Parts: sequence; structure tokens; C-alpha cells
Amino acid sequence: MVVTSSRLAEDVEWIRFDTMRDKFAAFVRIMMGWVFFWPFLDKTFGLGYATESGSGWIDGGSPTYGFLQFGTSGPFQEFFQGMADSVLVEWLFMIGLLGIGLAFLLGMGVRIAGYSAALMLFLMWLAVLPIVHNPFLDDHLVYAVICVGLTFTPCGDTWGLGKWWKSQEFVQNNKFLI
Repeated sequence: MVVTSSRLAEDVEWIRFDTMRDKFAAFVRIMMGWVFFWPFLDKTFGLGYATESGSGWIDGGSPTYGFLQFGTSGPFQEFFQGMADSVLVEWLFMIGLLGIGLAFLLGMGVRIAGYSAALMLFLMWLAVLPIVHNPFLDDHLVYAVICVGLTFTPCGDTWGLGKWWKSQEFVQNNKFLI
């Protein structure tokens, strides 16, 4: 096969585009990882940002009570307030923040993390209806769409452990873990 200079330039341009696309997707993945991992750290240790010092989960504070009891509104308010005292809800929320955050940061299990993140964000969106600044859309839904979008890319392969993770036999046998 003879490769012409225009064909070579075209191939190089596609390679450059693919590389930039993969790096952009990886950058978005890492940012979304931090969106989940940081609240886990702050709520666990009471680092003084959203959670006051001394009020962390390790200090006996609840990572979910304040939001569920006082931050919910709208048609699902009673439903979410009914979960405010639940230890199970606390554990599920914190495990979700940690698992999703680490999966995105490390580039492993991006598919299951993306769908889990979208579910968590959708539930948080339901908890704050009606939205104050927009009749429908807020950051929870935007982030949910981004998280689902990441599941369609090999974003864990760039700047992450995705290639290694996908090569593991137990992941090969359980594709939902990709």
C-alpha cells in the first residue's frame, strides 16, 4: 500500500484528535472523581469545609442527617426526611462517595461508577425539587449526564489504571465491573 503525504497528514490529524479526546475524557473523569471523593473526606474527617471541624463522621456526626432533615424540599421531602436517622443510608451514601470517587480517580470500574453516580445524583436532584434557579435543570443532572457519558469512553485507560483493570480475569468474567 502506498501512503501519500495527504493520507499521512490525515492519519496524523486523527491520531492527534483521538489523543486529545482521550486526555479530555480522562481529565473530566478525574474532576468527577474529586467531586465525589472530596465530600467523602470532608464528611468523614470534618475538615472544616462543608462539614465543621469536630463534626465529622469519625467524631460521631452524621454525613446525611442535616441535608435529609433540613435541605430537602418539594414533593419527596417527607420521603427523604424519613431517611434522616438511618444508619444504613449513612453507610450507603459514604460508601457510594468513596467508591465512585476512587473509581473515577483511579480509572477502574468507570462503567459501574458512572451509573452509580448518576443514580446518586438523580436522587439528590429529587430531594431538592423544586429547583430554585431553574425550572428543571441543576448541577446534579448535569453531573449525572457527564457520569453516564464517561461510561461510553475508555477514559480510565488514559492517566488511570483502566487498561490493567480490564485485563484482570475477574473483570473479564464480570463485564459490569469495567
